Amino acid sequence: MNFASTVETFLQLLSSGLIIGANYGLMCLGLGLIFGVMRVINFAQGDLMVLGMYFAFIFVGWVASDQTTTFLWTMVAVGLAGGLFYVFGNVLHRVLISRVTGMRVAALEDAGHSPQLILTLGLSLVIQNAALMLFGSTPSSIPTPLSSKAWKFGPLWGDQVYLFINQARTWSAILAVVAAAILANFLRHTSLGRQMRAAANNPVASTYVGVDVNRSHRIAFGLGVAITTIAGVMMATYQPFQPYTGQDFIVIMYAGVVLGGMGSVGGTFWGGLIIGLVQQLSTLVMPMQLQSTVIFAVFLAILLFMPQGLFGRNVERV
Repeated sequence: MNFASTVETFLQLLSSGLIIGANYGLMCLGLGLIFGVMRVINFAQGDLMVLGMYFAFIFVGWVASDQTTTFLWTMVAVGLAGGLFYVFGNVLHRVLISRVTGMRVAALEDAGHSPQLILTLGLSLVIQNAALMLFGSTPSSIPTPLSSKAWKFGPLWGDQVYLFINQARTWSAILAVVAAAILANFLRHTSLGRQMRAAANNPVASTYVGVDVNRSHRIAFGLGVAITTIAGVMMATYQPFQPYTGQDFIVIMYAGVVLGGMGSVGGTFWGGLIIGLVQQLSTLVMPMQLQSTVIFAVFLAILLFMPQGLFGRNVERV
């Protein structure tokens, strides 16, 4: 391989890493919001994302008259999935999650983490098996014209170096960055966002000044589910999924949350972005089958020197 080919491969993997990493970042951001505000260990987050994928798959297949309109209807499905799964997350928190979180379990020895673990693992199994019975094990996807199209840039160096950017993945990454920016502004500049941050940092003191901690937790859980679902819907336009896909992504989600910084919602987006970059660039020196190994090698190396993560704080959350 000559030098120009090496440069072209590097630029291609770098751009792919940034695009995929942005999607991972949004996916991690939903879990990071739940963990940052509520300190809830939610192992069902990946399976809730898969539910959103199947919702969009059914909706787009129902309303799209032909493949040329599927991307437009996918954008509609993103909005519908966000709203629907925000409500679903609210209901799920009220009925189940609130029983093992918040002030109800604050006095327990492990702050309710053991029942949270058991409950969310059980919920994960229920969702997986229900999806398997309803949709089967055959992988599905939302086919759009953009998933097979790419923008061509170049030549970037003489007449040899070209860059190809997949359109579906790029639009997904743009949506991820916009959604992350909106959430950051919501948490920083709105009254409700400040209440959620207060509830995250000191729930007892927040109660004394009139903050409804349970309401803040319910909204955080609903938003976290909705955000991850939006990321899943966009990923479904270029990546097949099946009922057990959530198991693959929950590992990436928690790696992003810990890498970005425990309790730092903004840090989780950067954690997911770094994972995407490492995953793609690792193929320069390692076989593709060892991508996960490289991800966790870098993950452990960072935590060895920065146990709190890249953007974590010892006291303040969110």
